[in-house]
This record gives sequence, C-alpha cells and structure tokens, in this order.
Amino acid sequence: MKIKTYLAAAASIVAIGAACLIGVNMWIGSATAEHIKEPGRTPEAEAILILGARVYSESHVSPMLNDRLEGGLELYQAGKAPKIIVSGDHGTVEYDEVNAMKGFLEERGVPPEDIFMDHAGFSTYESVYRARDIFGAKKIIIVTQGYHLKRAVYVARVLGIDAYGVASDPRSYYGAEKYEAREKLARVKDFLFVHVTKPKPTYLGQQFPITGDGRATHD
Repeated sequence: MKIKTYLAAAASIVAIGAACLIGVNMWIGSATAEHIKEPGRTPEAEAILILGARVYSESHVSPMLNDRLEGGLELYQAGKAPKIIVSGDHGTVEYDEVNAMKGFLEERGVPPEDIFMDHAGFSTYESVYRARDIFGAKKIIIVTQGYHLKRAVYVARVLGIDAYGVASDPRSYYGAEKYEAREKLARVKDFLFVHVTKPKPTYLGQQFPITGDGRATHD
C-alpha cells in the first residue's frame, strides 16, 4: 500500500508540475502577443536592448548573436531608437560578449556614444532589470530570437518597462530544439522571479542614464 501511495503522490506532483509548466507558458505567450512586432510596426523607444549570446572571440560572434546584432542595427538605422544597449556576459577577462557586440556595431557605423555596454547581463532577467535600474530605460525594443523573445518582453513589462520585441530569426540554428525545450522551463523560472522571489541582479552599481553618452560604459 505504501508503494502505491508514494506512486500516486509522485504522479500527482508530476501532473501539477506539468500543468504549471503549460499554464505559465500559455500565459506568457498570451500576455506578450500584442507587444511582439514586425520591425516596421515597432513603436519608437529610448533604446534597443540586444541580448547577448555565445561569442568565440572579440571579432567572432555566434550565428545567433550575429542575427540579434543585425536586427538591432536595422532598427537603429530605421530611427526606432537613438541608443543601443548591448547586454551580455563579461564575467571574466577571458570571455567577453559585450565588447564583441560593441565592435560589431562600431564596424557598421554606429557611433560609440550611442552604444551602452552592460557588462553584467548574465541572464535575461538581469539584462532587463539592469536596463531599468542602471540605464534608466522606460521604453525599449528587445531584440533576440523568437523562442526567447516572449520571456524577455514579459519580464520587462512586469518590471515596469514599456517593452516591445522584434524577433531575429533569418535562419535555422543548430540545437534549436534544445534551446526551445529549455526555454519552456526558463519561462517558469523567470515567472517566479518577477512575481515571487524578486531577486536582485548579481551586480547593480553606478547609473548611466540612457540619455547620456554611451562611452561612459566602455572599458
């Protein structure tokens, strides 16, 4: 009897977990649908937030990050926002997403004063949180792949930012199925972050208003 009781309890826990997973994912999709736009239909904003991804060196970004940067660049060139925040992992000297992102944009003509560097964007949640608290952004356009965009926009809007999203998916990516599966769990994690635990980012620190000169954030 005890074994049957344990199995029944385990089955109930699994069922509840699955229901929560499905429910949160459906809720985030529904809540962000009207805020994810085609580039030409995106409202103007204070800044374009480009979320970091894998880099191989300061001059070699991954395909995913390349497409995010190209998408953000197109919005900037179209006049959708006067500033760009590049947010990623620069937790060690050896690994630096944000300088690679800055270099990519500067090589394509973006003035350095229009590029703000967030060196502590270690997660989607932290990148958005810091866009609000470090850069003082109140209205942003977030650029990342479509599978990731719903969570980023949802987190931003719950944190009080008037956020819109533009997907950067001009091609298929190796390992896309793995990323999409992991994203379903990440949505639940960030849902709990913004509604329940509300953790602080790893680092906050000095403020650099988005209305200023981005070179103040360069290293």
